[in-house]
Formats: sequence, C-alpha cells, structure tokens
Amino acid sequence: MNSPIITAFPRDDVASVARKMKKYEIGSVVVVNDDGDIMGIVTDGDVIRKVVAEGRSPKEVRASEVMSSPVATIDGESDLAQAAREMRSRGVKRLVVLHNGKPAGVISMSDIISVFPEVLDILSEKARMMSGEAVRHRKYVSGFCDQCGRWSDYLVEVDGRFLCEECRSELEEPEQA
Repeated sequence: MNSPIITAFPRDDVASVARKMKKYEIGSVVVVNDDGDIMGIVTDGDVIRKVVAEGRSPKEVRASEVMSSPVATIDGESDLAQAAREMRSRGVKRLVVLHNGKPAGVISMSDIISVFPEVLDILSEKARMMSGEAVRHRKYVSGFCDQCGRWSDYLVEVDGRFLCEECRSELEEPEQA
C-alpha cells in the first residue's frame, strides 16, 4: 500500500499530476476538492489513454477531465483476498484504503502481487503446522498499528496486539519519574 495518499485538485493540469507520479514513484494520484473530499483518481493508464494516445497536451488537460469517478474503496481491515476480489469485480487495478472512514493509502494489484511470495510462505507454514512439522517464526507483518493506528510494514505481535516499531520502543523504555 502506498501511504500517505498523494493528491491533486480537479483544476490541476495532467502534466503536474504526472510529475507527482514520477516524483513519488506511484501509478496514481487521488483527486480531492478544497475540503479534502475524494473526487476521483488519475492513474498512469488514464494519462496514457485519455491524454497521450489522443494527442492532447498534458498542460492543457485538467485532472477533472481524465479522472475516474467514483473511486473504488476498501476498508483497511479487509484482507488481501478481499482487495483482489474487489479489484476484479469492479474492473480496477487500485483501491483507496479507508481507515476509520478516512483515506489512508492506495493499494494496487502490483502491491498484492508483490506480497504473493509471503502469502505462499504463510500457507506453507500453515500446512506444516497441520502436519505437525516445526514452523519457523515469521517476524513482521504489514497493517495498522493497534496502538497508534498508523500503517507499518514492520508490525510485531506483542501480548496479542500488533505494534509498530515506535510503539514497541515506547513499551520497552522504562518510565521516567
């Protein structure tokens, strides 16, 4: 998942949107209004199909003209399989991830594919557990920290809660009087 969300305004030209994609090495920018409400999403595919392939000037085309709307979203508590199903059923390659109803990031099909080897490892571990074989410990998981609510790729289970590095370090520090 890409977090935080990189945004643009409907009035921004496609050239500036494409520069943001290049700068942040991402394939989409979420279009928001002045209040921060999500209006749409511009993807690299939108730029290619709706601007470049049509011979239009990216400096003269506004984000509002090429954005896809409404934006497909998914709750941050959903698993990868649900995200993949949502993408397939909606015919999209990206979903805006909501945490407590607010945009927290964008997950893409590429993100899902990139973790596929780890998913296979987990399935292998589960199969070994069921067969009684010894299982190697998997240290980190990605998700929202149960204490601070921020996204982390380095969550560790501590007393039944998944905590980020910062929250774990706070637990380990002795309290100062």
